[in-house]
Amino acid sequence: MATAFKAFFNSPVAPKTTHFWGPVSNWGLHPRDLGDNKKPPELISGRMTAVMCVYSGLFMRFAWVVRPRNYFLMATRASNESVQLYQLSCYARVQGYLEKKEDKDQQ
Repeated sequence: MATAFKAFFNSPVAPKTTHFWGPVSNWGLHPRDLGDNKKPPELISGRMTAVMCVYSGLFMRFAWVVRPRNYFLMATRASNESVQLYQLSCYARVQGYLEKKEDKDQQ
């Protein structure tokens, strides 16, 4: 067990590198984003949410291409992407871009 920890600690994505601390700091965004789900959907900025979706997508690609591959950053960005896509769907529903299934079934 000690050798596995030592190998991880000395790896290129170890806690002593930015490949580790960058994703750790990004995890702080998720509680804030999840807290935004309790706010009224009318307050969601569609442009900013769309930009965050593109940003997270680009950084997921970056995490895959960079050597060594940074799976931790990719997981961080993927979870942020899912939260932002949910926010974007709430915005689209409020703005009338998405139809509700009940309305479609009643017609």
